[in-house]
Amino acid sequence: THWKHGGIVGVFGYGGGVIGRYCDQPETFPGVAHFHTMRVNQPAGKFYTTEFLKNLCDLWEFRGSGLTNMHGSTGDIIFLGTTTPQLEEIFYELTHKFNQDLGGSGSNLRTPADCIGQARCEYACYDTQNLCHTLTNEYQDELIVRFRTNLVKLTLPTVLAHAVECFTP
Repeated sequence: THWKHGGIVGVFGYGGGVIGRYCDQPETFPGVAHFHTMRVNQPAGKFYTTEFLKNLCDLWEFRGSGLTNMHGSTGDIIFLGTTTPQLEEIFYELTHKFNQDLGGSGSNLRTPADCIGQARCEYACYDTQNLCHTLTNEYQDELIVRFRTNLVKLTLPTVLAHAVECFTP
């Protein structure tokens, strides 16, 4: 199957989390005419309960292809293959039923990620999960307003400066 490039697809008022994929021969391959990818923000330290994973898989099997990729190059949970009409439905269920956000797929901010840190590492010198949580709350919440209007573009020095400011006693 050949994929055509171009076109924007996403969820209303949100600047990331969805990568649009369209088949360039939809008549020949109607099952993959739309085959969008969604990135789902992973929990801190990648701690999951069996129930949480089961709920995500059930949602994806119902609204998407059922194919997943756990923690690809972005660290996100990757949902492979859904249609455009399902995007809003998936986003609503993720945010309202599972209290889960989409991951970053835009050019401004990728999903913050952290190691397991003090939870299992006896040599941890820093609370990586607290840093990741704080940065996520500070910047990912702003994605909806600030990036949509293109007022701010975060750079690594900006993020690091803010992290130092937040965690300096």
